Amino acid sequence: MSSVVISGTGLYQPPHIITNAELVASFNAYVEKFNAEHAAEIEAGTVTALSPSSVEFIEKASGIKQRYVMDKAGILDVDRMYPRLQPRADDQLSLMAEIAVEAAKKAMAAAGKQGSDIDAVICSSANMQRAYPAMAIEVQQAIGARGYGFDMNVACSAATFALEQAINAVRSGSASCVLVVNPEITSAHQEWKDRDCHFIFGDVCTAVIVERGETATAADQWEVLGSQLATQFSNNIRNNFGFMNRSEDSDPLARDKTFRQEGRKVFKEVVPIAAAHIEAQLASLQREPSQVRRFWLHQANQGMNQLVIKKLINAEATQDVAPLILDEYANTASAGSIIAFHTHRADLVSGDVGVICSFGAGYSVGSVVLRKR
Repeated sequence: MSSVVISGTGLYQPPHIITNAELVASFNAYVEKFNAEHAAEIEAGTVTALSPSSVEFIEKASGIKQRYVMDKAGILDVDRMYPRLQPRADDQLSLMAEIAVEAAKKAMAAAGKQGSDIDAVICSSANMQRAYPAMAIEVQQAIGARGYGFDMNVACSAATFALEQAINAVRSGSASCVLVVNPEITSAHQEWKDRDCHFIFGDVCTAVIVERGETATAADQWEVLGSQLATQFSNNIRNNFGFMNRSEDSDPLARDKTFRQEGRKVFKEVVPIAAAHIEAQLASLQREPSQVRRFWLHQANQGMNQLVIKKLINAEATQDVAPLILDEYANTASAGSIIAFHTHRADLVSGDVGVICSFGAGYSVGSVVLRKR
């Protein structure tokens, strides 16, 4: 059976940054406006007054300091509070495909590949721009790839779930070189008016090249030792937006049509699931967590990652052991663990072992164990 390697990664960063201070100023202005407009109802007890946010609250709760976004003005507009993205004609490249192509070009350059070398494209993210045609097929055409493409969605685990599909395709021979792209325009499904989550997400796109070991020519190659996926149903992270909303005669702007979560429950339940998942996979490969040089974990919450590492190696999650990119990028859904891998691997040497792991709604958890060639 052919060895499978990751031979290139790419990252697209949107042009705008929103700092916590900017976000808090806008949110608190919205809170003041809302409370003034509903003063009578608040006094009567029929409406609950909103509470202001703060930079200190955000950074203590998450470790996030800023985020990249596709549009800044719409999000900070207290009369709008969500991005203003322009519609495109059907004959134009869609926004998700556009940022996927930008990330893909960087990954292809790193791997030394042309579009014609790629025979499968997987577009995997927490939210899809449309139902069909698949963004993956649009990307396939834009870069001149061969073969096939498809979209998939496993929320914040979408990237690692897609990587396993790419790995299996290469191992089985149904593809020889696969492009995985994770375009995450999370600002569009974020609830910017909710104090408990208005700071969580940022926009980004990552790309990964997965190919047969014997065809890889890149200087930086990572052999796949194994991949593993698991799901366990939970309602604690949910978004009910979908094509059936119209048929249900439900309000398309209702709170349940954007991201929502029971944050404390998620923290309590997902941490042991993720730690046990990684430990079990390493055991199946006859390895101990202490033998892993680096963990590239999902970037949702600094405290979650620290506790996962504590459970695995009984030590602190230093930037060397489990690098955080959360402070700069915020939670980028499926792309977070890939950003960590993309930006924090250059110092590792041949033989070093690392684990990419993401976890999120579902619950879902996916992990890929790699060894530097």
